[in-house]
Amino acid sequence: MGKVKVGVIGCGSIAIHRHIKEYAANPDVEIVAFCDVILERAEEKAKKYGGKAYQSYEELLTNEEIEAVSVCTPNYLHAPITIAALNAGKHVLCEKPMATSEEEARKMIEAAKASGKKLMIGHNQRFVESHEKARELVQSGKLGKIYSFRTAFGHGGPEGWSVDGRDSWFFQKEKAFIGAMGDLGVHKADLIRYILGEEVAEVGAFVETLAKESDVDDNAVCILKMESGIIGTLAASWSYSAKEDNSTVIYAEKATVRLEDDPEYSLIIQYTNSEAEKFALGQIQSNEDGGQNQSYVIEKFINSIKEDTEPAISGYEGSQSLNVILAALESGKTGKIVKVQK
Repeated sequence: MGKVKVGVIGCGSIAIHRHIKEYAANPDVEIVAFCDVILERAEEKAKKYGGKAYQSYEELLTNEEIEAVSVCTPNYLHAPITIAALNAGKHVLCEKPMATSEEEARKMIEAAKASGKKLMIGHNQRFVESHEKARELVQSGKLGKIYSFRTAFGHGGPEGWSVDGRDSWFFQKEKAFIGAMGDLGVHKADLIRYILGEEVAEVGAFVETLAKESDVDDNAVCILKMESGIIGTLAASWSYSAKEDNSTVIYAEKATVRLEDDPEYSLIIQYTNSEAEKFALGQIQSNEDGGQNQSYVIEKFINSIKEDTEPAISGYEGSQSLNVILAALESGKTGKIVKVQK
């Protein structure tokens, strides 16, 4: 097949720094359409990269030339736009969190199955070199039994990242549904499932609004229990204002593994005999890099279309990570330990 013809729905920061930039750099892609409710944003991108500008995603989806779309909209629109695109016969790459409920996620997965089109969720943290190596270490048995972990993702908040600054939809509950836990926490829920190679069974969480004047969460600390009994913590915050934290630590029988926790070495293995191995691998993609480092999400998505293979992060995988966050929200409301839906 020739170049995959792509439309980008939503022209905010994630589209600008990740999707559009990486599509434009991919030799197997031609961007043919941009859509944004603020038409000028779509027109600006169309002028720069070529293609047609739309204000309505419904109209964009009637363009038969388009084979695949990226959904880079506020969270509450992820499910309806994804389902409409799949029903229109387009492959879909949807930003995280994939939906605002378990039911929405299920309908997205069903639409992908019924249409025979690809549905991939943009959890880029799986493709970070240190994270891939950590998964290999766990699977190899080199670390022995895994006991515990801690994983965190925090920065100063979306006002420093979003094109709308303090007026961003990220702070509006009716559009975002969830705050730091949807923006950052779902990444780490997905990551810990990936590294450990198993599902989260139960969650206990404190999910609070402490730092921002908004009606969504900006700080959360969760305790996760995996299916095998491994326990650990997950923190998500929009109040790490001095420096971003994107680290994960795995505590095991034979070693402690530190990921993205050292400015020079992205993976450090500290063995129980005091020996250590240090690896300077590729940098993690984060808000702090301004989109300089490739996320590999676009590459994996396009390859799945061209090679007709299962996307690297399927709708099911996205839904399992979403369910961890939904359980955390429920725990935060009820003060009880919540079982994660399967």
